[in-house]
Amino acid sequence: MTLSFALVPASYIYLLRETDAGTEVLLQLRQGTPYMDGHWAAAAAGHVESGETAYDAAQREAREELTISDIDLSFEFTMQRTQGGAAIEERVDFFFTARSWAGEPQIAEPDKCGELRWCSLAALPTPMVPHEEFALSRLFRGEHYLAYGFNDSQPDNTTEGQR
Repeated sequence: MTLSFALVPASYIYLLRETDAGTEVLLQLRQGTPYMDGHWAAAAAGHVESGETAYDAAQREAREELTISDIDLSFEFTMQRTQGGAAIEERVDFFFTARSWAGEPQIAEPDKCGELRWCSLAALPTPMVPHEEFALSRLFRGEHYLAYGFNDSQPDNTTEGQR
């Protein structure tokens, strides 16, 4: 008998900019949250709400968490992830990047975000939320589907590829 599970969708937005040193991504330091407190993560991300598309959720999260608008989103990939074993929920994450927006990104939820920082993609801060560190390592590779947490035999507990 196969047990059913809840599928939890979320959208992630990585704001990017080019500098003389290369590509930078805007990250937030999570604080006051029940998940991965003290870890670096996407500057804006959140669950897709009922009746909302992943794209619309990304737009909403950027407005709510960073107070920016007119975000020119580019879809990068989808990640299916689990914590393995007898999980009662699985995750599907939609990752977007943006290089153009209106307004200056700022912390709109200080109870959840301790700091915003532009970070080099080549030298990410630590600690990072593990599945997001994996996602950032796969940007611009042309992959459209990633899996995370399904293969316990790999040291970083990740798999990737197209199926």
